[in-house]
Amino acid sequence: MIIDFHTHVFPDKIAAATVARMRAESRLTAFSDGSEAGLIASMKTAGIGLSVVLPVVTNPVKAGRINAYSASRSGKNGLIYLGGMHPDTPDMAAEMKAAAGLGLKGIKIHPVYQRTDIDDIRFLRLLEAAGENGLFVVMHAGLDVGFPGQTQADCGKIMRALRQVGPVPLVLAHMGGWKQWEDAEALAAFENTYIDTAFSLGRIQPSVTGYYKEEDLPLLDETGFLHIVRVFGADRVLFGTDSPWADQTAALADFMRLPLTKEEKASILYRNAGRLLGMGGNHAAT
Repeated sequence: MIIDFHTHVFPDKIAAATVARMRAESRLTAFSDGSEAGLIASMKTAGIGLSVVLPVVTNPVKAGRINAYSASRSGKNGLIYLGGMHPDTPDMAAEMKAAAGLGLKGIKIHPVYQRTDIDDIRFLRLLEAAGENGLFVVMHAGLDVGFPGQTQADCGKIMRALRQVGPVPLVLAHMGGWKQWEDAEALAAFENTYIDTAFSLGRIQPSVTGYYKEEDLPLLDETGFLHIVRVFGADRVLFGTDSPWADQTAALADFMRLPLTKEEKASILYRNAGRLLGMGGNHAAT
């Protein structure tokens, strides 16, 4: 079963408006409508059996409500929801314990959207609390296409954070650091780090012509992508797309064309994700 470890959906009543707003901010093409139904249809077309949904908490007082919603939706229709947490969440320890008690396997953080440096003491406490409660953390890493110049998730700051916290499993999205891939290589020295492949291979797909400079459109090419896989090792890489900001069918096809071994592809497509999610690693790819 192929697992997409990096997707986003929104409740039906706000999905269309949220995707429209984010598309206007980033000038990216949206490949689904941002709803659960849209993601499920995309998965069916692509042949993806399970998608991990990553919520982003932008209001610190809503973490508990968002996590309760995630727990209520998780495990249905091939979707596994993670929780979310904000660095300013009141009573972080209690909220993290509650998230684990709801059966959530991990949480998502986004330092850029949450306007806080990842090496800030508030995030350090969050990471420690996650590790103490047996939760892994998925974080946006590197720059962000929608917020040019914002460095809250800079690879150097991630390095400083990792040096100060316990061994919480940390998934660094976008191949360790979007548009900072040379710097991201150093993060492989921390054995508790994983990376996902979301929105990192090929080219940006703009929704309008002329907004991006031609030199800004390329992402990692095959050589650069494979180099980072080798640096981290295939047992620490997770397949992800960033749907709806990438076409799951095209992203999977691009990945399958890479000259990786059958075992490496199996690890990246489902074994590593299954291990983090507590599902075991013996899920045959379909």
